[in-house]
Amino acid sequence: MTTTSYLWTPPPVRSLPVRGRTERAPINRLFFVGRNYHAHAVEMGKPVDKASAKLFYFTKAPQTLVESGATVAYPPQTANFHHEMELVVVIGVPGFNVPVEDADKLIYGYACGLDMTRRDLQLVARDQGRPWDLGKDVEDSSVVSEIVPMPGVVLERGALALTVNGQPRQQSDVAMLIWNIREVIADLSRFYHLQTGDLIFTGTPEGVGPVIAGDRIDGHIDGVGEIRLHIGAAE
Repeated sequence: MTTTSYLWTPPPVRSLPVRGRTERAPINRLFFVGRNYHAHAVEMGKPVDKASAKLFYFTKAPQTLVESGATVAYPPQTANFHHEMELVVVIGVPGFNVPVEDADKLIYGYACGLDMTRRDLQLVARDQGRPWDLGKDVEDSSVVSEIVPMPGVVLERGALALTVNGQPRQQSDVAMLIWNIREVIADLSRFYHLQTGDLIFTGTPEGVGPVIAGDRIDGHIDGVGEIRLHIGAAE
């Protein structure tokens, strides 16, 4: 049997804990839905009319993934580092061009997520018509809680809340999604062959805002769980 040798050590497999299991879930790709709550779209100055708008996405490298409870350094080249609390869908069955009515068959479970964002860099890129990578694909910026297995279950509602140092910032409900979970999975599967271990961050509600070194972020989604992040000093 031939073994492959490498010039340097390959990166470790990114994974997350799973409630009730000793095995961890290996994570594949990270997809993010943009502007999927009306109030957040308005606060970003880009209202959404579902009748005429289309879903849009961005991605982050799997290397940006960190577990809930971590301390991450305040990132470089920003003075406006924002929290964005989200429901995360975990794909457990591969699918491509999936009809909306069958989209639930791809669901393994759910988690709480934070899409941490260099907002100042994102807005500069947006206004100049450039990619968002420097604002979004930030090291240690995709924070995810343990996964809660719910095969085939579609969450229609669930209160979502986030606090910074105990002070409320974001508060909404999964029921307020513009495009629901089935619609998101089906639409994304038109562009990608979805695979086991893919994570879909379904969008953030209103109330996004800045954090600074020393802050503690706590989030919660009813029926899913809790998430926590500490912001460390800049490197």
